[in-house]
Amino acid sequence: MSGQTESSPVPVSLKGDAQGLTIGWNDGVAHRLTWKQLRDGCPCATCRVKSEEGPTAEAKPASLFTILTAAEAQPLRVTAMQPVGNYAYAIQFSDGHSSGIYTFDHLRRLGEETPAA
Repeated sequence: MSGQTESSPVPVSLKGDAQGLTIGWNDGVAHRLTWKQLRDGCPCATCRVKSEEGPTAEAKPASLFTILTAAEAQPLRVTAMQPVGNYAYAIQFSDGHSSGIYTFDHLRRLGEETPAA
């Protein structure tokens, strides 16, 4: 069950560049999302739990020396984006994260929550 209805908007164009993704919808609306906005809006279970914990979660002591991997030191980008059926995209990020399935409804919601530039 995809949650899509016949009136749900569907992407008709996707254009990615170094900073983000522009989605054109079948109802004429276009949204621009940065790669960070997409990564921060990941709908996977692990990311949802982290976002629900929020600032009230028990904080771990900060390390004085944070060691970044080579991927973490680079600007965030998408390394792959594949359709999932007729209702979503699986997005793989340069930080190695790839478990989020971005439904069309979720992408539309993220776009609508983003202020126009």
